[in-house]
Amino acid sequence: MECAESDGILVVSLVGRIDSANASEFSNELLAIAESRPELPMELDATELEYVSSAGLRGILKLLKQHAAGARVINASPEVYEIFDVTGFTQLIEVSRALRTVSVDGLPVVGKGGFGTVYRLDEDTIVKVYTPWMKLADIQRERDFARTAFLNGVPCPIAYDVVRVGDCLGVVFEMIRSDTLAHAMRDNPQDLEEWVARYVELVRTLHATHVPNAGFTDIHDLLHGRADRLGQWCTAEEIGLLHEIVDAMPASDTLTHNDLHPGNIMVQDNELLIIDMPDVTLAPPVCDLIAIYRDMVESTRNSSALMEELIGMPAEMVRRVADMFFYSYTGIDDEAELAAYYEKLDLLCSFNVTFSPAGGGANGLKWADYIMENKLRQIVVPNASTIKELYQTL
Repeated sequence: MECAESDGILVVSLVGRIDSANASEFSNELLAIAESRPELPMELDATELEYVSSAGLRGILKLLKQHAAGARVINASPEVYEIFDVTGFTQLIEVSRALRTVSVDGLPVVGKGGFGTVYRLDEDTIVKVYTPWMKLADIQRERDFARTAFLNGVPCPIAYDVVRVGDCLGVVFEMIRSDTLAHAMRDNPQDLEEWVARYVELVRTLHATHVPNAGFTDIHDLLHGRADRLGQWCTAEEIGLLHEIVDAMPASDTLTHNDLHPGNIMVQDNELLIIDMPDVTLAPPVCDLIAIYRDMVESTRNSSALMEELIGMPAEMVRRVADMFFYSYTGIDDEAELAAYYEKLDLLCSFNVTFSPAGGGANGLKWADYIMENKLRQIVVPNASTIKELYQTL
């Protein structure tokens, strides 16, 4: 066996066969590894495990009884998984199957975004291949979020299994035989008012979906965790202030997508479907409004070419759609009033952007120093009380 620590987990690679001839040695070595770092959970990587006998299973059972930090088995082949399953071990320990391998060589690209590229696998399925920095747990979370959202009535595609694509990971979804809402707006400008009305209806439907205790991440937990990872850029006082603002955000059992621009909405059989769901949270609706403002108002001022590519329509149309969306969603009917509303969202957007260096993306890391100086220190800190109030009132 080989053992390595990865992200606070002891990963033990199991190789070959574990049977009566070597089960005792296997058990002793496994317990010794556990005793060397009793505070860390263990992953038994079964990628190269060909067989495990009842004697080998008893060694794992002994580990479960003695290692308080817990353990799980990953990457079990169908044959090895069946052994764990028929013996009832899957009721005692988490056992995950090995990921099947998918090739995207020569496959047509359906879309591309900040988290990865989508390819058409066949007539019925697509695969979203994530950027290499995306971790398996995050990818599984998007798959699970999509499934849970679907079961709670949110219009979104069916999510199937997590797969391996070269050096990257992906999720297989049902094929959507249509195009994005952004492209529908771009190609049919005469119907723009109708498309925006349906866009607003979809967002309102999402914000009215109550899913208590459904396994989604709470926005407070997410942002508190990210605040704690900003230590290399922020002082302890600044991090403490971020925590205070997060605590001022109202609790909610409704969903926000947090990236709900028209490029992340598909049109199929005259129905709008939400895609790209790694950041779905339980949060107040204003969190989605902040993200829509960020992508469709603020970004069109500073990075219009990038947003044209990501959203899929000209920058001037992105901004026009944004104005139409906010007029309809909020009920504002005056240009000056909308401008004042945008100023409020801009404050909240600056607070939101402050967390991006801790979000795992390369772009947030690249701009971390700029964000801390120009967003956190120049905007968030002097307006902290106003930001707290806005989260309660918008």
